[in-house]
Amino acid sequence: MTQRPASEVLGRWRIVEIEGWDTDYVDMLGPGHIQLDHDDGHIEFGVVQIGLDCWYSKTGAHFTFHGSDEGTEVSGDGDADLPEDGTLAGEIRFHNGDDMPFIAKQR
Repeated sequence: MTQRPASEVLGRWRIVEIEGWDTDYVDMLGPGHIQLDHDDGHIEFGVVQIGLDCWYSKTGAHFTFHGSDEGTEVSGDGDADLPEDGTLAGEIRFHNGDDMPFIAKQR
C-alpha cells in the first residue's frame, strides 16, 4: 500500500472573496468556507452547499462537485492552488453556469 503525499491545501479555509459577490452574500448563512479533506470536502457560501470529490498535489487541488444552490441541483468542477502570499486561490466552475474565482485564507 502506498501512502499519499501530504498536500499543503488540506484543512478549512475561510472564503474572503468570490468574484461578483459581496461579503454579505458570501456569509449569508454563516462564514463562507472551503473544507479540503484527504478524499473529499465541501464548499459553503451564500445559499450554495456543495460536496467535493478531490485530487491533490503538494500545493493544489482539483475537484468535481455536486450539491445545491438555493435548492436547485448543481454540479461542476474547480481547482485551487497556493500562491506565494499563502492564500488559497481557485475557481468554482458550475456546469452550464458561472465560473467563480475565489480567494480563501487558512482558518
